[in-house]
Amino acid sequence: MSDARWTSFPDPSFALIQGASRGLGLAMTRALLGAPHFSRIVACSRNATTTAALAELQEEHPGRLVCVDLDVTREHTIEAAARELGTQVERLHLVCNVAGLLHDASRQITPEKRLGDLDPAAFNALMQVNALGPALVVKHLTPLLRHTERTVIANLSARVGSIGDNNLGGWYSYRASKAAQNMLTRTMAIELGQHRRMGELICVALHPGTVDTGLSKPFQAHVPASKLFSTERAATQLLDVIDGLRPEDSGRFFAWDGSSIDW
Repeated sequence: MSDARWTSFPDPSFALIQGASRGLGLAMTRALLGAPHFSRIVACSRNATTTAALAELQEEHPGRLVCVDLDVTREHTIEAAARELGTQVERLHLVCNVAGLLHDASRQITPEKRLGDLDPAAFNALMQVNALGPALVVKHLTPLLRHTERTVIANLSARVGSIGDNNLGGWYSYRASKAAQNMLTRTMAIELGQHRRMGELICVALHPGTVDTGLSKPFQAHVPASKLFSTERAATQLLDVIDGLRPEDSGRFFAWDGSSIDW
């Protein structure tokens, strides 16, 4: 990875990836470790401290990668993680909320094809992980965001969460959870943008495209090969978009190629 990547951020910079133990979050963590001016990256997930891939990265980059357990469905773990982070870094310049839920075989969660398939338990689970979870992470990290250097909060959304772009229907719970996440992102962008000590803060929703992960695996059959991205490519594309963001972009929704998406 070139030393010249993502230089819109100061040197040194501190980043946090929520959902870092696998898939796209792991790839983003690995990519940022390839940019030396990110002197410390905090990797969070339910089992970050026991994930073999993260342990290997810690060995490869001694002192630069910190692993912290955090479960977005349990606010007390988010609060505890934020307290621990306060002992590791004095500020954050990049926060990426990556973890998401679409299906879960153990709870029989699957995208609905029709209204009759709606299940309250599944709906609530998706809302908690995809919408409320990222907002709670930012809530407890706010003290580390109160500084005047460039800062980006990037919440991983999905194009199917766009109300204006919904021409196919279906997927009620997932669409609703991502639409709710988008509204929370827009709203926090407004509030945090008014804070006098956060003058360089940008808060956006990002659509990564279809990434070759367990989340998309059951739905890849009709995705053209050119539109199915490896986690490494998707991570680089998203970090490139993040790097190019300007203060006036805060509160907006962008795709992996930098194009704007209608809320």
